[in-house]
Amino acid sequence: MAQNVSITLQNTDEGRAIAAAILSDNPAATVASMPSLTKIDCPGRLEIRRDSVETQLGRDYDLQELQLSLISLAGNVDEDDERIVIAWKN
Repeated sequence: MAQNVSITLQNTDEGRAIAAAILSDNPAATVASMPSLTKIDCPGRLEIRRDSVETQLGRDYDLQELQLSLISLAGNVDEDDERIVIAWKN
């Protein structure tokens, strides 16, 4: 059984749009919404795709902007201009 990775985002308009993009691209992910944050857990691997976030926000998006909404994450990060992958590496 794969260990969960997670990302926690501020519960703002932008954070909720990013969360919606993550959930649309990661069907195994589960979400916990609280007044100030949204936490997403996913077994094994979680992918954040630039094009999905752009669709949710309705504008161009640089994945480095994620830092403005990020509270915390659990897992190793691999990123490029098109996607961020959070996964545990052995």
